[in-house]
Amino acid sequence: MTDPVAFTRRTVDQILDRAGRPDFDRWQQQLQHCGYCSRPVRLRGRITHRTPGGRRAVTYSTHSEPDGVLLVRCGNRRASACPSCSREYAGDMWQLLYAGAAGGRKGVPESIRNHPLIFATLTAPSFGPVHTTREGNRRCHPRPAGAQPQRRCQHGRATVCTAVHDHRDPALGQPLCPNCYSYDAHAAFNWYAPELWRRFTITLRRTLAHRCRMTPSQFDRRARINFVKVAEFQRRGVVHFHALIRLDGPDAFTPPGVQVNVDELADAIQHAARDARLTSDGLSLSFGDQIDTQPVHGRRGLTPERVAAYIAKYATKSADDFGLGDRRITPDTPLDVSDHIARLLDTCWRLGEHENYAGLHRWLHILGFRGHFATKSRRYSITLGAIRAERRAYREAENPDVVDDSTLVVSTWTFVGLGHLTDGDVALAASAAARARERRETAREQSVSDQKGAP
Repeated sequence: MTDPVAFTRRTVDQILDRAGRPDFDRWQQQLQHCGYCSRPVRLRGRITHRTPGGRRAVTYSTHSEPDGVLLVRCGNRRASACPSCSREYAGDMWQLLYAGAAGGRKGVPESIRNHPLIFATLTAPSFGPVHTTREGNRRCHPRPAGAQPQRRCQHGRATVCTAVHDHRDPALGQPLCPNCYSYDAHAAFNWYAPELWRRFTITLRRTLAHRCRMTPSQFDRRARINFVKVAEFQRRGVVHFHALIRLDGPDAFTPPGVQVNVDELADAIQHAARDARLTSDGLSLSFGDQIDTQPVHGRRGLTPERVAAYIAKYATKSADDFGLGDRRITPDTPLDVSDHIARLLDTCWRLGEHENYAGLHRWLHILGFRGHFATKSRRYSITLGAIRAERRAYREAENPDVVDDSTLVVSTWTFVGLGHLTDGDVALAASAAARARERRETAREQSVSDQKGAP
């Protein structure tokens, strides 16, 4: 809950004014119905029912609502923008991911559990050494055995770092020497990452066809590569991909018509990720050496539940951790960012002046990455739109005021604004959201306790 000591007198007056209104309970109901959204969309309008006989009746109007508006979710997937809508988005992504990994739900047959499925992580290459954490509390960049005690780069900076960084250390992701670091290649990788992924999928298809002793067209008649991927930023500000890659038959959810097991699929992914590359303005861009492939379902593999939860978590992130928001920026926008991110932004802006990077300026707030953070092939699983339509149908079924199919329902809405009207409303909504989270956590803990105590 927001600390009341931090409230200004004006905010307190706004809270008291809202709580003292006769429609306060209805306002709270609206908060609940929009999931305690942090920045709800305010709409004004009405719903009209028209029967076949020509009768017309207004069954709902915002005229009688608090402030004369209806509050609906903003739908922002970013956790920093709206925790509530982000949580719902992550839940929808989990459903999509899990259905395609485990089957047996959302129209995906359980038989897809027998298809080769790999959880792959494709990272960017090195653009220069950066401060990092190591497993086992090892040092960041220790001096190699036999090397000179004081190794320095051409700019006079130390090329070693003997610190053991904490995961909260602001130095993480910062170059040991900014002048040695290849900011041009870094910015170019973010810009071309979606194209590099596309070339990877083409190379993977050709690699599998070659290993099956087929032409690509022959392979396409027997098998199809389906995937879902999520983009994530590393601490250094470069994007990498987490993906579930599944081998199917040519039709939706049918078994593949080629003999490729899960280990062979993993090896083909490794090979294709190493071979996929492109060149821009003399820069050769490719994925890095750290390519991870893990089987799902196998005895050595991950479970569908775990991998779905892992990927869905990253679907709600963006470049917010670097001090950037979700709005477009320019070099004149005041920002509180590290020197590393500032130099990367300057590089992106400079590259955006060139033809090969036309449009990069529009994506400055996402460090030059122009792709969607979550994408999938058409036949991997159900769509997010279908999941949301299913939720709407479920909620409508709970509504007792259901009209018959012969009644025409006409909705007329006007956008009024985004966000709560006052700081007092923001404080009340945040308090209500905190209480809702506490109730949800209590219910979850009680459910776990009941399951453990069950015979």
